[in-house]
Amino acid sequence: MATPRLAVIDYGGGNVGSLMAALERRGADVSLTGDPDLIARAEAVILPGDGAFAAVVDALRARGLDQAVRATIGGGRPFLGICVGMQVLFDSSDEYGGATGFGILPGEVRRFAHAPRLPHMGWNELVIERTHPFVDGLASGAWAYFLHSYRVADGEDVLASCAYGERFAAVVARDHVMATQFHPEKSRLTGARLLDNFLQIAAA
Repeated sequence: MATPRLAVIDYGGGNVGSLMAALERRGADVSLTGDPDLIARAEAVILPGDGAFAAVVDALRARGLDQAVRATIGGGRPFLGICVGMQVLFDSSDEYGGATGFGILPGEVRRFAHAPRLPHMGWNELVIERTHPFVDGLASGAWAYFLHSYRVADGEDVLASCAYGERFAAVVARDHVMATQFHPEKSRLTGARLLDNFLQIAAA
């Protein structure tokens, strides 16, 4: 199989149908694959997420996909994590007794402490904290759709935050590593802009 320009990681979980459709509508040369070698050689990689932190980490490690993630990031290629795919990039999570993440971004994923109810489900406004090509064209007040009970509270890599009883990271980035707590493919205009920006970064 030829090396894909853009690989979406298939680790046996996650709802990827809407993400693949959104990327294909944009004309992306994208493949859904669980082959670590193809992923490690792709020009850009997306890790979607759905489910519990520890289960996603275990599934990735069992398939050798954690090393493919590290190879992509270590090689300086654009990488996008989505929802739990963002969370596993951090050091750890306290979900279901705790689990260790990949430690690519510094910080801990913790259950909301002051949320009015959980999960945090529905539309909420972003606050843009700093500039980065990933958030070009977005302004504070842009809406995104969330579904989660755990969050990264803060950190130097936050591009956009959101408030739900407490402030938390909605979009993060460090150099070529980008991630969103929400699903861009379900976030209409905001998500469309982020996917377009990621594809432009990947093509550069």
